[in-house]
Amino acid sequence: RVPRLDLGSLVDSDDEDGFSNIPLSTAHIYFNPPNSSPALGWVTPCQMSYTEDHLNELEQNVIPENLPAPTGKYKLKYQQYKTEMKEGYKQYSQRNAEKTKSNITCQPFPRNKTEEKTLNDLTTLDRKALLQQGYADNPYSALWSARKSDAEIVAAEKKKQTVAEQMMIDHLSRAVISDPEQNFTNGTRSPGTLPDPKMAPVGFRKRTLHETKIRTHSTLTENVLSNKLQFDGRIISRNGHDTCRELIGFFFTHDQSLTVYEYRQFGKNRTNVLPFIQKNIYSHQRGRRKGKQYQLGDFYIGANLTFLSSDHPSLPESVKENALLVLRITNVDQIALDSLRTASEEHGDDVTSQEANDRLVFKAIQDALKVKLHKRGVRILTGLGKYFRQLDKEGNGHLDKADFKQALKLFHLEVSEKDFESSWLILNDGGSDKVDYGEFKRAIIGEMNEYRKSFVRKAFMKLDFNKTGSVPIIDIRKCYCAKKHPQVISGHSTEEEIKSSFLETLKDARSKSDEVSYCEFEDYYEGLSVGIVDDEDFVNIVRTPWGI
Repeated sequence: RVPRLDLGSLVDSDDEDGFSNIPLSTAHIYFNPPNSSPALGWVTPCQMSYTEDHLNELEQNVIPENLPAPTGKYKLKYQQYKTEMKEGYKQYSQRNAEKTKSNITCQPFPRNKTEEKTLNDLTTLDRKALLQQGYADNPYSALWSARKSDAEIVAAEKKKQTVAEQMMIDHLSRAVISDPEQNFTNGTRSPGTLPDPKMAPVGFRKRTLHETKIRTHSTLTENVLSNKLQFDGRIISRNGHDTCRELIGFFFTHDQSLTVYEYRQFGKNRTNVLPFIQKNIYSHQRGRRKGKQYQLGDFYIGANLTFLSSDHPSLPESVKENALLVLRITNVDQIALDSLRTASEEHGDDVTSQEANDRLVFKAIQDALKVKLHKRGVRILTGLGKYFRQLDKEGNGHLDKADFKQALKLFHLEVSEKDFESSWLILNDGGSDKVDYGEFKRAIIGEMNEYRKSFVRKAFMKLDFNKTGSVPIIDIRKCYCAKKHPQVISGHSTEEEIKSSFLETLKDARSKSDEVSYCEFEDYYEGLSVGIVDDEDFVNIVRTPWGI
């Protein structure tokens, strides 16, 4: 006989509300006798005595005797099930406790007058730019990020190994091996005839050097070239294509020479490694160390290497447009550097102390301006870069003192006359009346570190797949993804609203209406970087929307 189903018991009631949130681990299923109305129900722990007695009666009638003992496999499954249920109830209790805490309203801390004034002074453009900082609150999945990071490290090491092997091949001296049949003349054996079968096989013949006019260019050996420091570099240039060139250099301690190679990748599988700066002994071409030969102490992350473009005719035409080639060191083989420093006997000099004083002058100015740039960095730095490009009528990137003073005044970046003159004397080391505006901006305002810039370059290189140095605004709109923005996830904003706010702030930096250059792209993230303390937060801001 099938028990009757009472549909009335399914109606919500006040009695059921008290048990609706009870986890499965504390509830017990019981079966009513056939004559009762509900066939299946839930009971609370307070009803345990009745249900257990009733179940025991049923088990006596249903469960047969002489059952075999449970195996270890089922005991293990039962133990796992028991542990999972306990853990589930523990998490349930924690969630309830958190909900209780969240219901308690907390009074916000009162802001001081300076902070309130800063927030009130922000423009609509500043507020839209600050929306990008929301990506820092939604970091990448730890597992996915670790896998991505491991893959990037493996690819970078493989790239460095390829360049190092090519460098060794180019510089090692190799003897010219003669042809084993060099002693044969036309009279000895005519063309087309078979060799003497009694002659020894090629692998066992005596091979001698024949007379040749080919001469090796050097007597370098593998042991000599192994005492080297490997470093990564980038070109400081207004040309986006040159800025994104992948350069790997080597400094050799045996003769204080250096060389730089460019790594090129075409598609996924085709690569090419070519010399960019030929191996030679070079000297500083600018700054306090002008005329001094490069030494081991000159190689550290953030250091600049300067070369005369006229000394390197094989450089690309876009690079030779500037009289001075400036390479920024972005990474150094720290293990090799420490080992070579131990073996070397270099000592500090007066130039080192002068450079330290120069850095203190710039740091004092940067600290004073950082307060003004804290939440307005994007608008001010993109506007400043655009203003400098408009003043640069000749297109060589150099402006005079009056132009810089006018720009600082226009963007309300107050610098005392004493600090300005001190910085001008340091920057104008050549004695001319003009200074590169990119160098001026980096010195006065500062710049993000090379770790952050590496991700900005990765994002731009992903967009600039044609390697032209500029990206159409249509491609930026297509590639920018706002799905993982916290406001989109919470439903407060749509993807299109976040994307439009980004494009609107980027629009203020563009010199052309339909494309964005690398300098403009970098200025945007340079301004965004000012208000972000943690490097990983900034990396999340760049990685998340661009998928790098």
